[in-house]
Amino acid sequence: MQIIDEIKKSAEEVEQTVGYKLNNGLARLEDEEAACKDPYWAYMFARWVKGANIEKCQEVACKVPHWAYRFALNVKGANIEKCQEAVCTRPYWAYLFAKYISRANMEKCCEAACKDPEWAYEFAQYIKGENRERCRKACEGTEYAF
Repeated sequence: MQIIDEIKKSAEEVEQTVGYKLNNGLARLEDEEAACKDPYWAYMFARWVKGANIEKCQEVACKVPHWAYRFALNVKGANIEKCQEAVCTRPYWAYLFAKYISRANMEKCCEAACKDPEWAYEFAQYIKGENRERCRKACEGTEYAF
């Protein structure tokens, strides 16, 4: 029993990280500063902590296209235009943004997706709108030509 007591005591002395707190439902508003040091934790904080500063968390989350997309998809009150700006730096995320975010600017997403023939093809196939010709041109001369 002495070993178990020592382990418990050691565990209590270790500082809980913001990740630990978020994963265990222990995060509070005072943890926001720590969460906003990393795009993933900023997204998670905004999503799960009531009263989070959405703008502050979004600023950090939007440094990475993946978390910008997730922010727009899952955080109530997200600035969709700001998320889209970050997302449209990568063709794959631009395609997903157009497909799943209802208020997406399709023209911007198409422009970004068409920088890669694979995602231009996917855009033309699965996103409704008048961007099909632009996508077709982006696929010319590649295995994705249609």
